[in-house]
Amino acid sequence: MTEDRTQLLWPELAAAIRAAREARGLRQIDLAELAGISEGTVQNLEDPDRRPSRMPQSLTKVEPIIGWKVGSGRAILHGGKPALSDDAGAPKAPASGKRTLRDRLPLRVVDELESDDTLLDSQVIQLPGTSGARMTVLVHGRPDATPEEIQEALLAWRRAERKLHRMPDDDGSDDEPQTANGA
Repeated sequence: MTEDRTQLLWPELAAAIRAAREARGLRQIDLAELAGISEGTVQNLEDPDRRPSRMPQSLTKVEPIIGWKVGSGRAILHGGKPALSDDAGAPKAPASGKRTLRDRLPLRVVDELESDDTLLDSQVIQLPGTSGARMTVLVHGRPDATPEEIQEALLAWRRAERKLHRMPDDDGSDDEPQTANGA
């Protein structure tokens, strides 16, 4: 079940993030660069009037940079205090410069991947006429869906999946689709 985010202490979280950032001598742009997010995202996190409809995924990127353990933001939202990280030193750039999958995907995709919605199915489809290009599809359903609604969603996905597999090439031919998972 999804939590009721209307009762969370968003202004307290915004103030705590700003105070922790300033205590580390960071400007918003500095925090954004270190966390691998946009300056606008930092501004949104520090906006006491903002009430996001979903838990901001950027929060877990910011927490270690401002000296908190991951999960501290959520604790503040529920009336608690941030847990300070074991590393009390200055903020660090991401280790080794290697970007994780999470860093390479658009935030809206990460948000969907990390949502509380139930994963109903997934498919990796080899795109015809390419040497290795694939399309990945994740099908999510509402976490509070009834069995009937889940069945309806799965049937709708099966119809859409058949259409995806039958998409013609630019030359008008209709190659047989191949999936990367052998299905």
